[in-house]
Amino acid sequence: MAITQAMCTSFKEDLLQKEQDLDTDTIKIALYTSSATLDATTTAYTTSNEVVGTGYTAGGVTLTGATIGTSSTTAYVDFNDPEWTSASFTARGALIYNSTASNQSIAVLDFGGDFTVSSGTFRIVFPAAGATAIIRLD
Repeated sequence: MAITQAMCTSFKEDLLQKEQDLDTDTIKIALYTSSATLDATTTAYTTSNEVVGTGYTAGGVTLTGATIGTSSTTAYVDFNDPEWTSASFTARGALIYNSTASNQSIAVLDFGGDFTVSSGTFRIVFPAAGATAIIRLD
């Protein structure tokens, strides 16, 4: 089992078919353990091997502050950094998905190792908006 960072292939198709709107739909991020299998072929949110722990609710949290723009020849969307407070759990990766569009997947994040929080705040720091934003089309 592995988590491999990627923009989901089904998301690319969804964009061409106008099935997802990242600034008006509800976009969420869910956390997963190292037992999860997530990669470019992931098509939708799943509870399989999702994190369980204090301060974490199945389905994750809603991403806020969507900013869509361009930088040179790159189009991007950026969000505020998601966080879980008063949390105690371990996560290896995440899935960004669209809960408005039948929980269709957008991107898989691989943290590169397990990260544990114990009675604290778990925050994912996204790259700055622009050419290095978390979701971008180059």
